[in-house]
Amino acid sequence: MLPADARIRSSRDFGAALKRGRRAARGGVVVHWAPERTAADQTAPSEAVANRTARAGFVVSKAVGNAVVRNKVKRRLRHAAAAELPHWPAGTDVVVRATPKAAERDFHELHRDLAEAVKAARSAKSGRPREQRSRP
Repeated sequence: MLPADARIRSSRDFGAALKRGRRAARGGVVVHWAPERTAADQTAPSEAVANRTARAGFVVSKAVGNAVVRNKVKRRLRHAAAAELPHWPAGTDVVVRATPKAAERDFHELHRDLAEAVKAARSAKSGRPREQRSRP
């Protein structure tokens, strides 16, 4: 089980991680990896934010299945994230979204999907340049 300080709970924190995080999908999960902000990015840096542990949050929509299936998927993902959490840098927020395919996967497959998606999101090139459109 994840410790209380390692969980993303507020809607604001979920939104921030989804907005600024790098995304990677593998199997039954989509991971949004949001590393700790630098001092230049923060509007109001605080000691508490700078020294916090990595955190994880989970999104399992009704598209995954009924309540029993959604809770089973969420428990499996929490357990997998608890095993991976010590390997994540401090201050990192990770939002894990389950896809409908997650309901068909067992724990070991979900754990592998999570680990591979985190690895892909961590190694993704940040700040990929977007093509500029010419305006008439």
